[in-house]
Amino acid sequence: MLTVEQVLAAQKSNLGTLFGFGAKAVEGFEKLAQLNLQAGRATLEELAEASRAVLALKDPQELVALQSATLEPTAAKWAGYAGQVYAIVAATGAELRQLAEQRAAEAQQNLVAVVESTLKNVPGGSENAAAIMKTAFAAANAAFDNVQTAVKQVSDAADAQVQTMTSGMNGSANGGTRTKRAA
Repeated sequence: MLTVEQVLAAQKSNLGTLFGFGAKAVEGFEKLAQLNLQAGRATLEELAEASRAVLALKDPQELVALQSATLEPTAAKWAGYAGQVYAIVAATGAELRQLAEQRAAEAQQNLVAVVESTLKNVPGGSENAAAIMKTAFAAANAAFDNVQTAVKQVSDAADAQVQTMTSGMNGSANGGTRTKRAA
């Protein structure tokens, strides 16, 4: 049976977890906002520079050369931006996942303690039912652990796929620049 102290401790722990999740989420949003401000500032500076370059042009061929010279670096910058956004989101997600895993482990330990204390107080003659309950509980814990492992593996695979895509975008943008300059 749960005592008042145990219930209060659980509520306090849940509240702490909630505030921890909120703090991590706000921290991630702050990082994204800062990145977006930096990207916006850089874009405005580049736009001003490009406008000055366009105003200084004397013939249409210079415009074509200017456009092709700025296309690949712009693609590389946006690929880099996407990589930074992904890194922030992935880091925030990993921190939130770690908090959730810690909380789940604590909850699981508390549940195990409650079940064990309950099973210690079973009336005589119900040992078979208690054994069945222990077996079912152990199987449920094993299934929970397997699900957590599978979710982590899927998450890691998705992270690796996005990393590969982001690095591929950066590589193709940089490779394109090298090819064009060599020609």
